Formats: sequence, structure tokens, C-alpha cells
Amino acid sequence: MKVALVTGASRGIGRACALRLAKDGMAVVVNYSSSEAAANEVVEQIKAEGGEAIAIRADVSKLPEVKEMFKTVQKTYGQIDVLVNNAGIVRDEYLLMLNPDNLDACIDLNLKGYFYCAQQAVLKMFRRKCGTVINMSSVSSEMALAGQTVYSATKGAVNALTRTMAKELAPYGIRVNAVAPGFIMTEMVEQLPEEKKEEYLKAIPMGRLGTADEVAGIVSMLASDACSYMTGQVLVLDGGLNL
Repeated sequence: MKVALVTGASRGIGRACALRLAKDGMAVVVNYSSSEAAANEVVEQIKAEGGEAIAIRADVSKLPEVKEMFKTVQKTYGQIDVLVNNAGIVRDEYLLMLNPDNLDACIDLNLKGYFYCAQQAVLKMFRRKCGTVINMSSVSSEMALAGQTVYSATKGAVNALTRTMAKELAPYGIRVNAVAPGFIMTEMVEQLPEEKKEEYLKAIPMGRLGTADEVAGIVSMLASDACSYMTGQVLVLDGGLNL
């Protein structure tokens, strides 16, 4: 049985990815930082459907906690086959209003967290000469959205990280790809005012928001043997927003 670790898996896209990979027959490690009850609900749902899962708390922006998480995974399952780097935050601020604390928080979680988790996962994958890393990027990395200077910068860096890691690790049987979702119907979007949602919809050629399950479907594909010859790619899932 393959083992997948999904960071930030207690809700939204991360939750959908965890559930989908479990349906694909993988044992799933549900990482969370603060939402323990929600993470445990994901685990219980996976187990209720006949799957295998555990929840592990770790702030992925802190290397000691990341190392401890992967030690637990190794002790529990003895391997790691798929890493989905998903945990992240959005801090929408215009450049002239930028708060240094928000800048640090975004870089720590959206970028350093990806480095830390990828490094620890690859150390385990390297021994077996196989594995897959999937980084969650954003359409903001491909197009300019006012007020997202920091978020866009971190996601652009994720794309560059993905391509460079792919080149470094391909000789060792490890694939690295990224998914760049557009506007996805998650808890965060659901809380937006209706007029804001309508503004987003008008900008999307397909005329609707995406779903977390649709993102999870792409993650499932990238983690499967169907994409065994694909590495270093950033797949945009945005309903045509960036055309």
C-alpha cells in the first residue's frame, strides 16, 4: 500500500486530496496545524470507507516539527510515496500597505514549509528510488491579481521550486509537479460577499467556480502511474481565467 502525506489536510483542498488519495487505495497522513477536530473527522471518514489514515499535528513552517512528523510517518508506515504540499495562507495586501509580519508568515508557510516537507519526504523516497511530490501552487503565480504581491510571489517561487526539484530528482525516480488552481469553492470563498463572488464569476470564461474535488482529481492523476513520464509541470485549473 502506498503512503501519502497531505499537509493542511483538515479542510478545503487538502481535505479533498486526502479523501481522494484514500479512495485510490493509499494510506493517508492527514497533517494539520490547529484544527485537530476537523483533521480527526477526515481520518474517521477515511476509515469508515475502509481506508487507512492517521492525523499528525505539525506546523510545517517549523523544521523541527516537520522532522518529527516524518519520523512518526516512518515509524508507522515505514515509507512515504506521495507528498502533497498544500498548507498555505493568503494575506491580501497592496504593496504600500504591506505588513512585515504578514510577509514573514507567507514566506514561512507558503515557501519554507514546502522546502522543509519536500526535503524530509525526499530523504525517505531517495532510498527506494521512487516517489512523487505535488506542490499546490495558484493561478496567481501565472497572472497578476492586485493586492496579492506576496501571495503571488510565493506561488511563483513554488513553480520555480517545482521545476528545479524535478530536474534534480528525476534521475532518482522521483517526480515533482504542481497544480495551480484558480478560484475554488472552499470555506474561504464561501465567506466572501455575494457581490465579490459575482465579480469572480464574470472573469471566468466557464462561468463557475471550481471545486476542491476537481483539484483533488488532478492531484490523484499526478500521483498515479498514468503520469509516470510527467515531471516539472505546473497544471493550471482555472476555468479559463488565465487565457
